[in-house]
Amino acid sequence: MLTIDKLNQFYGESHTLWDLDLIVPAGECTCVMGRNGVGKTTLMKAIMGEVALASGSIRYDDGVELTKRPVEARPRLGIGYVPQGRQIFPLLTVEENLRTGLAARSDGQRTIPARIFELFPVLEEMKHRRGGDLSGGQQQQLAIGRALVIEPRLLILDEPGEGIQPNIVTLIGEVIRRLIKEDGLTVLLVEQKLPFARKFADRFVIMDRGRPVALGPIGELTDALIKEHLTV
Repeated sequence: MLTIDKLNQFYGESHTLWDLDLIVPAGECTCVMGRNGVGKTTLMKAIMGEVALASGSIRYDDGVELTKRPVEARPRLGIGYVPQGRQIFPLLTVEENLRTGLAARSDGQRTIPARIFELFPVLEEMKHRRGGDLSGGQQQQLAIGRALVIEPRLLILDEPGEGIQPNIVTLIGEVIRRLIKEDGLTVLLVEQKLPFARKFADRFVIMDRGRPVALGPIGELTDALIKEHLTV
């Protein structure tokens, strides 16, 4: 679904991503892990075209070179994105927030897919409430719902469990598994919570100093790897 080759990125004089290679298989959940500051969010932003790259290739789906496409092309190609911090519109209602995602659809549809409310019933119950009045967990459901409005083939989530009550974190994990099983979605996420990764991800990638240092099926995420690369 996604093939990244020799990706290099700088913030000023700081070399953030170093010759990064990564393959994200279709129809699976790949979890990117690592200590703070190793480049996880930068990688997500690079895929979405939000940071300038020095070199490298990001090929999507059937070979589309994303580095040659503008930022706004990603949603129309079927890539949904939930950034760290959610970034919903606090003064818009839940329904209005969801409708903002419709503008990125390539087919011109202007109706919120019923699937969104099926996955997140609370959004239908609260669709006339302002986004800023929702709890953190409800806002995260709204942010994911907005990304799903385009009915993507690839969903990118940056720390979906950050600052959210455990029952909603579990709900989000269960929704991810449903989307993969029932809709054939591919999911790429950044997540620090080990229980979440082990329960809901298919594969893991551990980053350090801007490049992957360990990867494989989630069953191969050993205590030794965790101690070496994830514990603080």
